[in-house]
Amino acid sequence: MISGKFAITTHILTLLSKFPGEYLSSEFIASSMNLHPVLVRKEIANLKKNSIVESKEGKNGGTRLLKSTSEITLDDIFKLTFDEVTLGYSKKEPNPKCPVGKQMNANLDELYKDVNSTISQQLQAITLEDFSNKF
Repeated sequence: MISGKFAITTHILTLLSKFPGEYLSSEFIASSMNLHPVLVRKEIANLKKNSIVESKEGKNGGTRLLKSTSEITLDDIFKLTFDEVTLGYSKKEPNPKCPVGKQMNANLDELYKDVNSTISQQLQAITLEDFSNKF
């Protein structure tokens, strides 16, 4: 399902790109999004796990980018935040005796596969640098 993780992660990385080499606190980053710092730290942990950012603790601690913004595509960010986009399925299993019901989920699976391919292709063409330059 669609969530705000992509937007949050993109916001974090865009903000970090505007302060190259500086360590930004999760409180500072969270204030930019009007979010609780715990939500920001959760996404930062995922970015750290994938070697996109590094963090240090302490008085002058925070998070900074490890990779160049030209090396990170929005597709990379998308794949860090989603396995794939789905627009949902019926809460109940469709009737297997119905000509529509018995094929609904298979046809939705194919549609979602196509949607994900299209999203990926579009996001591969946009680097974090390209996106950050809009600000």
